[in-house]
Amino acid sequence: MDMLKHLKEKSQKRRRLLAQQLGAGSTENLSSILGNQDDRNASSASKKLKMDPVVMSDAESKNEEYKASKQPTTTEDPVEEVDDKVRTYTDSSTFLKGTQSANPHNDYCQHFVDTGQRPQNFIRDVGLADRFEEYPKLKELIRLKDELIAVTATPPMYLKCDLETFDFRELNCKFDVILVEAPLEEYQRTYGMTNMKFWTWEEIMKLDIEEVSSPRSFIFLWCGSSDGLDLGRQCLRKWGFRRCEDICWIKTNINNPGHTKNLEPRAIFQRTKEHCLMGIKGTVRRSTDGDFIHANIDIDLIISEEPEYGSIAKPEEIFHIIEHFCLGRRRLHVFGRDVTVRPGWLTIGPALTNSNFNREAYNSYFNKSQVDYLTGCPDRIEALRPKSPTPKSKGGGSGASGRGGSARGGGRSRIGNRGRGSHRGRQ
Repeated sequence: MDMLKHLKEKSQKRRRLLAQQLGAGSTENLSSILGNQDDRNASSASKKLKMDPVVMSDAESKNEEYKASKQPTTTEDPVEEVDDKVRTYTDSSTFLKGTQSANPHNDYCQHFVDTGQRPQNFIRDVGLADRFEEYPKLKELIRLKDELIAVTATPPMYLKCDLETFDFRELNCKFDVILVEAPLEEYQRTYGMTNMKFWTWEEIMKLDIEEVSSPRSFIFLWCGSSDGLDLGRQCLRKWGFRRCEDICWIKTNINNPGHTKNLEPRAIFQRTKEHCLMGIKGTVRRSTDGDFIHANIDIDLIISEEPEYGSIAKPEEIFHIIEHFCLGRRRLHVFGRDVTVRPGWLTIGPALTNSNFNREAYNSYFNKSQVDYLTGCPDRIEALRPKSPTPKSKGGGSGASGRGGSARGGGRSRIGNRGRGSHRGRQ
């Protein structure tokens, strides 16, 4: 009896609080304000048939709340209690009106737990085709850039070789962009790959990348999502590059929702991303090197579907990011495969099934003039592309003119420490 009395007092206190919040004046006016006078009358009529108090279980309470939420009314049912019927409610949404907590449908974390759908699955317009539908100038810029890249791209060349013993100097060429896509040991643990040789970071560091990198050049290194974030930076330093960007691949699972079962032993969370480190060699400035780089065209995120289990394929968008950013035509893809052979690139690696590389023919594409290794930039692209803010000149002068690109301000800002996004590197 003491428990029943306590529950009744608690219920009355809740009713008084709800009446105060809704401005009902008294608890007697709650039924008319909330539109459940009929339910109250039905409860009063049931008093003659059933005199014992009823305490609802958690399951019954949740069922009642679910039914109430299905009613076509914009006002949630209150915690309606009569003197002879006691209900125990575990949901506090009635007392959280006007707050975000009252809407459980926005809880994507719980949705991921329940369904396996990742939160990034709900990000809109991430595809290359529909990304710029609401931005006609950017859409036009990307179209013009893609047309220029297609026209100036060299025929695809590829070379099957054992990178453990291959001498990069045999290529007899310096490259403006190098993409390294090594089969990391991490992939064996996370992707279940067993049909290929996996490389340790010590072996990757021994590659003679510095022998084929141009005095001003960029490197993109896929480094996984664990130890490679630190060891990849060591590789960049050994090869003569300094890190200037970190491109993050966010993996969706729209086509195959569920929870990852191949968890790493030391992982606390399920890993749904992968990183590509970007490094720069030499001095490249945003304001003066418009002939070599176009910053701020793409962002440092790639959101695309996770490949099927057992595949180490990377998103094709990384090629678009590189080609949009760097205007150099000499592009090298290390650890490439047959499916990654594309115009404008020299692809090398042990996974290739054939070779067509000819060093004399390849170098002939770039020796017609001193700037033949660049794609060039039409006036229309120059007018459309986003420009980086020009820092104030310390000396108060008018600044220096660019190397092939127009000088935009008198700053001496470096691109080297922030490859494509906003300016946040060393000055």
